[in-house]
Amino acid sequence: MKRTFLITGASKGIGLALAQRLSKQGHVVIGIARNPNAEFPGPLHTLDLSKREANEDLATIVRDSNVDGVINNVGLVRAEPLGDIAVETLEDVMRVNLHPALMAVQAALPGMRMRGWGRVVNISSLTVLGSVQRTSYAAAKAALVSFTRSWALELAPTGITVNAVSPGPTETELFRANNPIGSEGEARYLAGVPMGRFGRPDELAAAIEFLLSDDAAFITGQTLHVDGGASIGKSAL
Repeated sequence: MKRTFLITGASKGIGLALAQRLSKQGHVVIGIARNPNAEFPGPLHTLDLSKREANEDLATIVRDSNVDGVINNVGLVRAEPLGDIAVETLEDVMRVNLHPALMAVQAALPGMRMRGWGRVVNISSLTVLGSVQRTSYAAAKAALVSFTRSWALELAPTGITVNAVSPGPTETELFRANNPIGSEGEARYLAGVPMGRFGRPDELAAAIEFLLSDDAAFITGQTLHVDGGASIGKSAL
C-alpha cells in the first residue's frame, strides 16, 4: 500500500538514502532540511529546526500531509570535552535532537490513530553507549531511545509502532569531511568496528525501511544497532 512518510534531516546522508528507497517503492516522501537538494524525490521543505517557529511550521506540514510515518533523523553534534561544555551548548543540542521529534510525532498522531496504522523511527546513535567529547549529543540521542520506549508502550494497542535505529560510523558526506581517508579520526573509528569498515547510508536506510513496513508490525519499542558489531565490541580471542 502507498504510504506517506516524513523525514527530517532529509537532504543528504541516511535521510536522502531512505527517501530514495521509499520513493522507489511507490511511497510519497516529504523531507525537512536546512538546505535544498534537487535529488530529493519529493517535496523538500527548507526549515532550520533549531528555531522554535520552524518546529511549529514542521507540525503544520505534518498535519496537512496526512503523514503515515515519521522518521526523526535530524541531529546536531557539538563535540566538546568535559570541562568545556557550556549549558547553552547542551540546550542547543537537546533542542535540535528532541523538539522536532516530539512536534512531528504529536502532529501526526491524530491521523495515524484514525487510520489504525502508523510508524515512527527515531535515529539514535552508537554514542549512547559512551563516547568521548559527545556528552551533549549522546545525552540527546539517549533521550530519543527513551522516547521510543515510552511512546511504544502508549501506542501499542493502536497499530502504531515506534522503534529506533542506532547507526555506527557511517560514510556520509559529513563523516568524511570530519574524518578524511587516512586520517587519525578514520583509524580511530575503524578500530572500534569489528567488521573493519564503515556503514553505507543505504545500509542504514534498508534497516529503517524494514521497520516502516507492514512486515515489521509486531516490532515496537526496540533499538536496532546497525553498526558492524561496534555495539558489542571485539572478541578477546
